[in-house]
Amino acid sequence: MWKKTRWTAALSAAALSLGGCYVLPVAPDGTVYVYPPSVAPTYPPPPPTGPMPTQLAARLYPANEIAMQTGMVAGTVTNMMTGKGRFQLNYKGELLAGEATRVDGDSRRGVASAYGQSGTFMSCEYQMNTPTQGAGTCAFSNGARYQVHIGG
Repeated sequence: MWKKTRWTAALSAAALSLGGCYVLPVAPDGTVYVYPPSVAPTYPPPPPTGPMPTQLAARLYPANEIAMQTGMVAGTVTNMMTGKGRFQLNYKGELLAGEATRVDGDSRRGVASAYGQSGTFMSCEYQMNTPTQGAGTCAFSNGARYQVHIGG
């Protein structure tokens, strides 16, 4: 009987000692959220740190007779601000997608490659004047050659 009474007393003491505790969510400015949480003030997420990806226009102008049959081609380059980017354009009704990468040892020079579902591919070499502006040349698998202008 004595063991049962000690056990009950121990559990009661533990329950009583925890009974007065509250967990209160606190906002970044130190104010306590109002219960229920649905009426608590909301705070915007902190602003992102570091450079954010930037989407740039890519305009390809014909540089030979084969390219002149298609004319100017427009696409986009998303500069991830990490030395890499995503490249895509619509060429003769086919979506070509690929990547752009800066050349090791020269943060301004880079290469880009793209491929389409029907087997069309292209490769480019470019040089950036700023993180958002550059120029270069592109060659397509059908022999078309273009001058590419990146950014504005």
